[in-house]
Amino acid sequence: MLNAGKADAHVRITVYFEDRKPVGPYCVTVPARRTRHIRFNDLLKPQPIPKEAAFSTVIESDVAVVVQHTRLDSRQAALALLSTIAFPVP
Repeated sequence: MLNAGKADAHVRITVYFEDRKPVGPYCVTVPARRTRHIRFNDLLKPQPIPKEAAFSTVIESDVAVVVQHTRLDSRQAALALLSTIAFPVP
């Protein structure tokens, strides 16, 4: 996540699954004029995200941030990497 603004960004991540209720929010602070790299495997509270579960996320912030979401599928020898960028919506 990139916070190019002058104020810290207080970010809330909610995780949605195919077969269970959503989990969250996971709360993260991105300091002003800084970037913060977050691994979903490191999000532990309110609970760890199951490693084999398919999921989607909603990412909300109290100030504008740019989110680059990269997913590495390491379940097999032939690694797959996907990257997308989401921009703030006014």
